[in-house]
Amino acid sequence: MLFHLVRHGEHALQGRIIAGRTSGIGLSPKGRAETAAVAERLARDKIDALYASPLDRTRETAAILADRLDLPVGIREDVNEVDFGEWTGLTFDQVRADKRWLPWQNCRSIAAIPGGESWRQVQDRTVGALFDLRRRHPEGTVVVVTHGDVIRAALLFVLGMPLDLYNRIEVGTGSISTIRIEENQIRVPALNERPRAPA
Repeated sequence: MLFHLVRHGEHALQGRIIAGRTSGIGLSPKGRAETAAVAERLARDKIDALYASPLDRTRETAAILADRLDLPVGIREDVNEVDFGEWTGLTFDQVRADKRWLPWQNCRSIAAIPGGESWRQVQDRTVGALFDLRRRHPEGTVVVVTHGDVIRAALLFVLGMPLDLYNRIEVGTGSISTIRIEENQIRVPALNERPRAPA
């Protein structure tokens, strides 16, 4: 069973604020181009199902993929963005000025976002989602359109890495990370694959 975990394309406020679960944030032109390239890449595989987080930027990404792959999109709350609680909508400078940022940045295994989730909660729901999807599609290839930290949480689990090493895994916008779940093993055949449209 194969998972392609796709991070949504660049969104309109990328790098400016912590968007978190804010509604109404769609893709930028660059994000739509990134997603079109991902769609072309995935069209080379036989994709059996397509799922997405409920946020606008993931739904827009999934709609572009669905159009190319001729698949419906299932929405799953359990692959939603991290709940950034009190930090949602703040600039990165504002969050870094909060003394509670350092524990979150440096020791995610025990830290939690004020008013939001812990990293362990994110990993638990993400891994639970993947294993539920595996039960539903035991022999298939499934695309899940989600968010960078959600993908990192899944990869840390699969690679057997501590939660505190999350920063060692790069997950760019419009990237594909692939997990293969077999009867007796789990593998990561691709990490942060960044398809690009022909110039």
